[in-house]
Amino acid sequence: MSVVAPGPAQLAGGPRRSKAPALLRTGGLALAFVFAFPGIYLTYRAFGQGSDPASLLFSERTLAPLGRTLTLAAAVSAGSLVLGTGLAWLTHRTDLPGRRVWRVVLPLPLVYPTFLGAAAFIRTLNPGGLANDLLVGLGVDSTPELRGFFGAWVVLLLMCYPYVYLPVAMRLTQLPPSVEASARLLGDNALTAFWRVALPHAATAIGAGTLLVFLYTLSDFGAVQLMRYDTLTRAIATKHLADPPAALALSLMLLALAAVVVTAERWISKRLPDGSGIGGLQPTTLSLGRWRPLATVAVAAAGFAGVGAPLLALLDWAGGGIARTLTDARPLAVDYPRIFEVTFSTLWVSVIAAVVAVAAVLPIAFLVGRYRSRTGWLAHAVIISTFALPGLLIALSMRFWTLRSDVAFSLFGDTFALLIFAYVVRFGSLAMGVSVVAVRSVPDRLHDSARLLGAGPVRRLVTIDLPLMGPALVAGAGLVLLSVMKELPISLLISPLGFSTLATQIFGSFEDAFIAEAGLMGVVLVAVSFVLTWFLVVRRQEQLTASQRE
Repeated sequence: MSVVAPGPAQLAGGPRRSKAPALLRTGGLALAFVFAFPGIYLTYRAFGQGSDPASLLFSERTLAPLGRTLTLAAAVSAGSLVLGTGLAWLTHRTDLPGRRVWRVVLPLPLVYPTFLGAAAFIRTLNPGGLANDLLVGLGVDSTPELRGFFGAWVVLLLMCYPYVYLPVAMRLTQLPPSVEASARLLGDNALTAFWRVALPHAATAIGAGTLLVFLYTLSDFGAVQLMRYDTLTRAIATKHLADPPAALALSLMLLALAAVVVTAERWISKRLPDGSGIGGLQPTTLSLGRWRPLATVAVAAAGFAGVGAPLLALLDWAGGGIARTLTDARPLAVDYPRIFEVTFSTLWVSVIAAVVAVAAVLPIAFLVGRYRSRTGWLAHAVIISTFALPGLLIALSMRFWTLRSDVAFSLFGDTFALLIFAYVVRFGSLAMGVSVVAVRSVPDRLHDSARLLGAGPVRRLVTIDLPLMGPALVAGAGLVLLSVMKELPISLLISPLGFSTLATQIFGSFEDAFIAEAGLMGVVLVAVSFVLTWFLVVRRQEQLTASQRE
């Protein structure tokens, strides 16, 4: 789950091979600049043309959102560390009842955009909502209102803990049975063995996952917007038209925070035990004893809150809308043809962005994976680091660029090219790692044989590389596709006029109080996201775990 680029030595993995072609190295540097352009332009806009962002950096209107952002990010990260690590240990190292089912259910909050989770909790607890009606029937007159800091914390915690759960679960499956068996022989119970053995072993995965949650919370816009909690992202979105200098100063703060998080992740990862070189055996299953009922209730509560409750809310909204159309009591504001149109638009723009992202990172993958090029390492680090750049900042940078430059506006203003570019910059890093692995999986001897038979570079690419790398590249494209489908700030700010995705349509419908319409489109988005998450995340983790035990 780490988003930080490895160092040159890690990428090299041995002696350097033949020098990369000059054209490929030039293309790699050009791609690195393209990916870094949004961040570079934001910095230029903030400090260039006589601007003085320093005078705004320490004013109340910038320091207050900064404090709220750091508080929320720290709270969500701490909660995700505890919840994700605990759930991973319970489902992968203990005799928890139904643990195979929970291993499938617990990663599924990844299918929900955070704004959809926020909308579900807000509406469900409000008067007329499903939870409110049930509690009133039980004699409870009022339900708590999720707003502000607490509401944002609950939603982001439930949506983000899988970023800790997945890498920790993977690491815990590598723990040798002999280590825990020795702890048990020394008199440790299951909980003590967890603290003394499992937790230190998983330290790197816990640190990487927790810092990723921190980074994700910094960049979140949808949940904090619906919860009306003024973090940096919400303040930037509010001020980017009315007060551009303040928006730029806030953007620099967010950019600096993202850079600090990435640097911290790399620093911490180098100092924590990595647990490498172990594993390959069936892990020991520890008995929970008298704690089994309590552990079962805790895991079930987490699964229901993160997966079941939002799904029930969406089904309730969608069912109400369908029933309403059948009785002709009141037509939907967004009819079925429009839902189909928006779904199709979401799919095709996501597919194009995914294909372009893989094509864009593939030359870098060749520089890194085949030629061990330092130029490739530099470009690789730049692309991986763009994961730390929030979508809102990319969208804001591209919006300022097209508005301030006549050439940019004439070429890219209100075009799909700009939208696709922003998606690729935001999520190209997701395809980068998979592409490097795909390139390294092609045996050198096949290229040597083809070269002896007279095959040129293009022919070798078409007949050898692409067929062998195809499955991995498709998986990388799928990860990008899944992320683009849920992206909100980029889609809101720079989509061409009249173009909507499922994410923007759901967000707008909920903001306009069209709950049934939001529910119908939410069910569609979650269903498609579930299928992709199942094949690209859950099944992939199971296959990797199985291969490590063989």
